[in-house]
Amino acid sequence: MSEDENNLNQKVSCLRIGDKAPSFEADSTMGKISFPVDFEGHWVILFSHPSDFSPVCTTEFIFFAEMMKEFESLNTKLIGLSVDGLSSHLEWLYKIETEISFHGITNTKIKFPLIADLSGEIASLYGMIHPNVSLVKAVRSVFFIDPQGVIRSILFYPFSTGRNFDEIRRILISLQLSDKLNISTPANWQPGDEVVRKAPDTIADLEKDQKKNQNKSGAWFLSLEELSKEDVEMALRVRKHKLN
Repeated sequence: MSEDENNLNQKVSCLRIGDKAPSFEADSTMGKISFPVDFEGHWVILFSHPSDFSPVCTTEFIFFAEMMKEFESLNTKLIGLSVDGLSSHLEWLYKIETEISFHGITNTKIKFPLIADLSGEIASLYGMIHPNVSLVKAVRSVFFIDPQGVIRSILFYPFSTGRNFDEIRRILISLQLSDKLNISTPANWQPGDEVVRKAPDTIADLEKDQKKNQNKSGAWFLSLEELSKEDVEMALRVRKHKLN
């Protein structure tokens, strides 16, 4: 391994779920931003892409923009990042708005900040650069950060695979419901499906569950409960954009 690779490996962070999201200041397509100060009281989805003008990244930005109002209704702000410069960002976003059509979506305006991280400092701080893949490009990462500035979930995708936006949305809603209602979500859960309630701690709690017929799974340690889309919307106070 070269000296440059060794130095980069030493700089790359290994952030984990439950860690405090590192603070930073940066230039972006929406002006200077300071994290977390400028985003207090909001959930944040911080995501990176390998490079401007790449085809997969272009389709992803169209979907992020298309879903921006839904994310806002979930009290969530978007922040994009790559190691490209500000002029490259602005030219690319202009091309997306004026020339690109994807899945019938045209004239896409990117209204969330896209960070210009030419030095790779922020990308390295968040572990977005994976040296065994590239020393200069960030992989496709997604960091879910709660209003307390804590990292709640992390996704990484290879260069060749575009992100699954249904999954990003699903994880965000699951995390928020968990905080609001003290529940968990089972495998393949979608809004409107049954959720998992905390298992009973005592025999009395177990008998209470059995009387209410809440223990539908047949096992005392798996307590399922109906939670409709309307219940989800009420819990999350989603008003402008109903959950699909």
